[in-house]
Amino acid sequence: MTTLTTPTAAAVRAVRRRPRRQYGVHAGLIALVAVSLAPYLFMVVTSFKDNEQYYENFWAPALPFHWENYATAWHQVQPYLIASLIVAAASVVGIVAVSLVAAFVFARFRFPGRNTLFVLIAALMMVPSIASLIPLFVMMRNMGMLNTYWVLIIPHIATGAVLGTILMRTFIAGIPQTMFDAAQLDGASTPRIFLSIMMPLSLPVIGTVALVTVQSVWNDFFWPLLTITDNTLRTVSVGLLFFQGQSGTAYGPLFAGYLVASIPLLVLFVVFSKYFLAGIQGGVAGAH
Repeated sequence: MTTLTTPTAAAVRAVRRRPRRQYGVHAGLIALVAVSLAPYLFMVVTSFKDNEQYYENFWAPALPFHWENYATAWHQVQPYLIASLIVAAASVVGIVAVSLVAAFVFARFRFPGRNTLFVLIAALMMVPSIASLIPLFVMMRNMGMLNTYWVLIIPHIATGAVLGTILMRTFIAGIPQTMFDAAQLDGASTPRIFLSIMMPLSLPVIGTVALVTVQSVWNDFFWPLLTITDNTLRTVSVGLLFFQGQSGTAYGPLFAGYLVASIPLLVLFVVFSKYFLAGIQGGVAGAH
């Protein structure tokens, strides 16, 4: 014979209190999202205004919308976007190629000094970039690379390969060794294992490194400003500064230019976000 137990008063109060706590959490998250999105909403609203609407309705949208602001912004920002895409694509290819090979060697081969060499590579992340600015500039100048794409691409590959090697080595170390042993038993060579097994399995971390590299190229400001004086070679971060000088106080085209410049990053993150999250999770799991 079973006995029915009645909930105590404390348990009833706890159950009633849960929805209130959830409402508080939801309200806090909504407030955080609103604060985070407020600058972007302001940018979108302002991009459709002329100066008169901007001063009369600073926060609120105003009619009519000035779609021509985007035509003006696109005409000015397009060369800078093309330059940034060229630098980002070349940097991603270089960083992924160097990092994959280095990570594969560190994760799957045993040789004297392997751990020491990996620690030395990881220690490079602790060196502030400003410390190498002058030597790097002198080296690029002596090699005749100023005002070329190479002066932007090579430093990105050199610095990005450090983080890429660390992330990829951690990820590849988490791949079961049995897969590589089975391929060797089937007669697969090391290059075949690298191309047919390791690379497809490493797509998540490759996507992570690619997104981090593109974001770094897009946000890099001081180095392109220092090494590039040709307007056709300026990247988007520096180009927007000169666009601001050309636009003067025309806030509508100026904010439209900022919005147009941010669209490629937004599209890339939406498309490759699953690879980014999978690469981060795999790297964390491998590290543990």
